[in-house]
This record gives sequence, structure tokens and C-alpha cells, in this order.
Amino acid sequence: MSRTGLWDSHAHLDDEAFNEDREQLIAQLEQDMDGIVNPGCDAASSAVAVELAEKYPFIYAAVGWHPEILKGIPADYLQQLAEWAQHPKVVAIGEIGLDYYWKENEPKDVQKRIFLEQIDLAKQFDLPVIIHDRDAHGDMLELFQKEVHDVQAVFHCFSGSLEMAKELAKRGYYFGFGGTSTYKNAQKVREVMQYIPKELLLFETDSPYLTPVPFRGKRNNPGYTEYTARNAAEVLGMDFEELAAIATANTKRLFKKIK
Repeated sequence: MSRTGLWDSHAHLDDEAFNEDREQLIAQLEQDMDGIVNPGCDAASSAVAVELAEKYPFIYAAVGWHPEILKGIPADYLQQLAEWAQHPKVVAIGEIGLDYYWKENEPKDVQKRIFLEQIDLAKQFDLPVIIHDRDAHGDMLELFQKEVHDVQAVFHCFSGSLEMAKELAKRGYYFGFGGTSTYKNAQKVREVMQYIPKELLLFETDSPYLTPVPFRGKRNNPGYTEYTARNAAEVLGMDFEELAAIATANTKRLFKKIK
């Protein structure tokens, strides 16, 4: 793997899948990549994300409560997020959003309330949000059309329709593309990639999940961002280095606390 100048805008290096070799992997990634944004999904993972960001100059953190992990959320959860939000290396609130896939998740109205509370917190600290949207495209789009204003956002691992993408792009929101964009059956994702302005495109891995071709089935890691980016350059008919530079500039524009 060569030095690419790429950023992985969404990786979970705090995940237990990295417990065996986290430090060795990060040492290699520091040689290969310009940076990584590590979102939290609850208090514990957000705390680890902040610790990693404090330890490694090229890693930045986001903090938030993922919609799959809302059962038993502390009453004062926003207070803890507010403390982290002021940290110089916390660049976003996330991963937050709506997830209607798992039936055991909290009811839709609870998910929406906690999602909107975290968006309000992000606005308070002038931070962007990292959006998780699974099987909730209609409600998510409606929220961004009617209730969510004055906050910047990236739709991580975007899986919505081209029509949804048009509505979001019109409002200047960003789109994260990861390993799924390399899968044979992901034509819809590639159509969105071809449609949106290049200034709204970010690359990500969602490590350790959603590993790109040709490593599908293995543990993902931020070093595989390059495979997603090279595939995207082919899809878009662009030079890889040019597209990598655009995506990196976009990442730094969105996460403006990145130095």
C-alpha cells in the first residue's frame, strides 16, 4: 500500500475486531493515510474514539449515540456529549440517525427524538453530524426537508434512492461511499456517485464492516479506502489522484476542526 493522501471519513477502530492488533495496524495506517475520522456509537465507544484521537495525531473523533444502541440511554447523555464536543479533536456528532431494520430497536418516535436532540447539540457547538440511515429513508428525508436546518451533515454509506440524493445534494449535504459501492449489485449506489457534485463526495470504510472488493468477507480496515477510491475513479472516469485530492479537500471542509 502506497501513501495515497486519502482520508477514511468513517472507521470504527474502537471495535473489538481490532483488539488483537490495533496498535500495529494504526502504526501502518499512519504511514499510508492522511487521516481517519472515528465515530462513536455510545458513551463507551465515543470515549475510546476520543482516546485514540488524543494518542494519534492523524486520528480524529466523533461522538454520539447510534440508533441501534438507544435502550437504557442515560438521562444526562447530552451533557456528556457536550463536554466531548468542546474537545479540539472531536470534529462531529455521530454516528447518529434512524435504523428501522432491527425490530428490537427503540420505537421510531424515540429514535427521532434522540436524533433531533443530538442534531440540536451539534448546532450548539457548530459541528457537522454523521448520519446513519438504514431502512428509514422516507422519514430521514422528511426530517431534512422540514425540521433539520442550519447544520452540515454527511450521509454515511449512503444507500438511498437517486431521488433522495438529488434532494440532499440540492441542500449541500455530503455523501459517504464505502465498500458497498464496489459490490456488483450496488448499481444504485454508483448512480448516486455519478450524479452528485464531486464536492460532496467522501470516502470511508465503516471498518471493520462492509469490506470492499477484492477483500469482501475479510475484516475491513481504513487502508482499504484506496480500493473504494480507485473503483470510484473508474466509475467516474477520473484520474485517481485527482479524485483522492477532491475527496480529501471535501473531508477537511466538512470536518472543519481538522488541522
